[in-house]
Amino acid sequence: MSSDPCSFSCVTRCVTKHLNLTLRVDFDRRVIRAKVELTVEALEDRFSALTLDTKDLQVDSVTANGQAASFTMGPKHSFKGTPLDIKLPFDLSRGQQVIVEVTYETSPSASALQWLSPEQTAGRKQPYLFSQCQAHHCRSMIPCQDSPSVKHTYYAQVSVPKDLVAVMSAVRDGQEVDPQDNNRILYRFKQPVPMPSYLIAIVVGALENREIGPRSRVWSEKEFVDKAAFEFSETEAMLKAAEDLVGPYVWGQYDILVLPPSFPYGGMENPCLTFATPTLLAGDKSLSNVIAHEISHSWTGNLVTNKTWEHFWLNEGHTVYLERMIGRSLVSEQFRQFKAMGGWKDLQDSVNTFGANNVLTNLVPSLQDVDPDEAFSSVPYEKGFALLYHLEELMGGPEVFMGFVRSYIQMFAYGSVTTDEWKNHLFSFFKDQVDVLNKVDWNAWMFTPGMPPVKPQYDTTLADACIALSQRWVKAKDQDLSSFKESDVKTLSSHQLIEFLSLLLQDDPLSLTRVKKMQEVYNLNAIMNSEIRFRWLRLCVRSRWEEAVPTALKMATDQGRMKYTRPLFREVFNYEKYRDEAVRVFVTHRAAMHPVTAALVAKDLQVDASKTSSL
Repeated sequence: MSSDPCSFSCVTRCVTKHLNLTLRVDFDRRVIRAKVELTVEALEDRFSALTLDTKDLQVDSVTANGQAASFTMGPKHSFKGTPLDIKLPFDLSRGQQVIVEVTYETSPSASALQWLSPEQTAGRKQPYLFSQCQAHHCRSMIPCQDSPSVKHTYYAQVSVPKDLVAVMSAVRDGQEVDPQDNNRILYRFKQPVPMPSYLIAIVVGALENREIGPRSRVWSEKEFVDKAAFEFSETEAMLKAAEDLVGPYVWGQYDILVLPPSFPYGGMENPCLTFATPTLLAGDKSLSNVIAHEISHSWTGNLVTNKTWEHFWLNEGHTVYLERMIGRSLVSEQFRQFKAMGGWKDLQDSVNTFGANNVLTNLVPSLQDVDPDEAFSSVPYEKGFALLYHLEELMGGPEVFMGFVRSYIQMFAYGSVTTDEWKNHLFSFFKDQVDVLNKVDWNAWMFTPGMPPVKPQYDTTLADACIALSQRWVKAKDQDLSSFKESDVKTLSSHQLIEFLSLLLQDDPLSLTRVKKMQEVYNLNAIMNSEIRFRWLRLCVRSRWEEAVPTALKMATDQGRMKYTRPLFREVFNYEKYRDEAVRVFVTHRAAMHPVTAALVAKDLQVDASKTSSL
């Protein structure tokens, strides 16, 4: 049995040390024909059988050190996929290695991959492919030990049509005409730093790049590339700020790839090549904190990794903490405090959505028989951050606590870690203050659902104007509405406007008269910043402004970032009069959506998958 509830692979009996991938991307059939050589090390004597994770793969053959190996596919599990059981034609002793080669093909419906037709891209001429393996989808692209407890290096050769470019989460290692087909190009990649399977990533499309720093380029279709180069021009400053906080960046290159709009996340910290949603392209660099977040993952997440997805907060809580420390270095401590307050509201929002007694709001949930995609929320990010901030206050402030964070990264670099190991390191680092640490209600923080036991007192300087303005709207009588003026928001930064709308979303819905008045004086419909627009449209739908419904559904389908798409659909679905419309729009757009997004929206809207899959 695996010690990772989300994997079939035998991680206690053997570990993968290296993957050698040969991939041929077939856009006509929407499959990757592939061969992977896994260098596997035995962790016990008389080792003669192993299990790999697969999902919807067609496995053609398996060899071990070049000899045929017998294999069977186990029963298919709803989200874990199918175990691939391999019998070796010989025994290994503990510490010995074997090269297991699997020849296979992916399915057109592989959950790690989204295949876009030319019409779904910005350029509208060439198809596009991207992967998203976190948390447990790598197995639908590569048979592997698909657990974050296993780390390996990788090398890849990728054959693609000659008009397209391939990039991966690795360092580029040259290209040539494919010797087997001169209409194709073979791109090579090497990743010399050991990393978990969920960080393997590939993109194939009509990509261009621009240099944005000494170790950074931005990649995207040509329609976005200059806009992205402007938006992310502060990348090197963020990398330097991170290195000053936690030590050298070990991955060599730090590139950013801007994906088509259906990419389901804000960013994904694939090593050497952060993936970013185009919804970050606000035009004013105001949403680049997502890049600070992904940069921070180069240490917390990629270098030190959660051992299973139950400990996901170790990845995300520390990364939010570092992201905000970068904000402190580059902007101010008040800015960090302001962002922390916004994060507390996002946590409140997640707790409200899941329900305060839902065990998935535990900092450390049990994921036995739970699909990690369904557990995903702001809880590991913001409850994790709140715990770290609380400890920072108890232990003596940010400089002192950063000493611990640095020590934690040094201690567990290149490895995977559990909450207990993290906590033991915390107690040994602060061995002179154990009495203070013992006063922390660890059980309430870690294993109790709902909001944390302690609410930190954040500095409200930058939030005061947002709080005052939101209170004016909440308390305003009809005769007061004429007192609102365009100038109310003119001095607010986009960060503050987001906070103002977040505060209103925490309150009872405003009356329809009020939101219409707000539109009249502030013209919020004209703002294209995705964070502002998303909150404004939710506010309008909640206040039952019918004209906002088609706009909200348009935003939910024009892009596919789950942070926006799921709540917008839910908001319209909760408006009784438009419930059927929400379902109709979803069913119409479902085929063009990312498979993970489509599955989760279907669940939110109580749509039975089997009834709509043929549409």
